[in-house]
Amino acid sequence: MATTYTISDLAQEFDLTTRAMRFYEDMGLLQPQRQGPGGRTRIYTARDRTRLKLTLRAKRLGLSLTEAREIIDMYDSPRDTGPQLRKFLDVLAGHRRQLEDQMADLQANLEEVKVHEKEARALLAKVDKKGAADESAPLAASAAPPAATAAAAPKRRRAAARSAD
Repeated sequence: MATTYTISDLAQEFDLTTRAMRFYEDMGLLQPQRQGPGGRTRIYTARDRTRLKLTLRAKRLGLSLTEAREIIDMYDSPRDTGPQLRKFLDVLAGHRRQLEDQMADLQANLEEVKVHEKEARALLAKVDKKGAADESAPLAASAAPPAATAAAAPKRRRAAARSAD
């Protein structure tokens, strides 16, 4: 007899809610058999368990549920694995580029924060030396970047990331 699972079994195994499991079913990622009065009891097969595992792996890689379903459905077809692998590689390449862009933006933000920290420390050292009564005015005036510079920063980061490719 083939191994079967209840919705609670799989939800517990994969640390999901039963609501998430039903959502994956609504998205066409899982297709449990229905039993009991009105078909209220869901019975999952080993195939459903594998599809759920692949879906969660796809989510960790940054794929949408639609992309995950398309790729997983391709494996259910009797065709060669070549088209599936090409599709998977295309999707992964797109997500890699997106992550690299995000990483470049984060790196640029981090560098900007370091510059402002250095400026603020230098100003604070001056303030401490002088023993000035009003510490906030010089700090606020020179630590904040001009609005035009701050607004242009993301564009500069993306341009720098593209030129690095």
